[in-house]
Amino acid sequence: MRGFIFGVVTVLVVTFVGGYLFITNGGVRMETTAKPLPLEKMVAGMALRASIANAGDTKNPLPINDETLLAGAQLYQDHCAGCHGNPGGRTSAISKEMFPPPPQLFGEQGVTDDPEGVTYWVVTHGIRLSGMPGFQSSLSDAQRWQVRALVAHADKLPPAVLKTFSR
Repeated sequence: MRGFIFGVVTVLVVTFVGGYLFITNGGVRMETTAKPLPLEKMVAGMALRASIANAGDTKNPLPINDETLLAGAQLYQDHCAGCHGNPGGRTSAISKEMFPPPPQLFGEQGVTDDPEGVTYWVVTHGIRLSGMPGFQSSLSDAQRWQVRALVAHADKLPPAVLKTFSR
């Protein structure tokens, strides 16, 4: 039994020291142009899904109307468009240089089919190590729901709301 415990401790120490040396000698590339490490996307996705957990059960308390969508459009332009783009599919220069690349919310990578609470959670808390900030301290609860309403309806916005993006 002592041999088994010694073996387990040895494996743990060697793994820890090896990981430390790998990281401190540049094995984990931090530039945005570096390719992801094996399993990086899978582990990050698992961690994100666990963090969001039951957020999808949360429902938007605001009515989905032109007023809500217009307010969301203004907030989106002020806080989101620089990374996530506007209707028309033009990708911003900054988003081309980010890793991971931010989803273009008015294109194929939109969130129109995501549960309400999930998008709200992301707007509120952000996503660690992705460049996506959380807006809990800079936007009110209602403002975060307005942004959520806008991106959730990105594929069917009324003309009055779309017009705000052409200014």
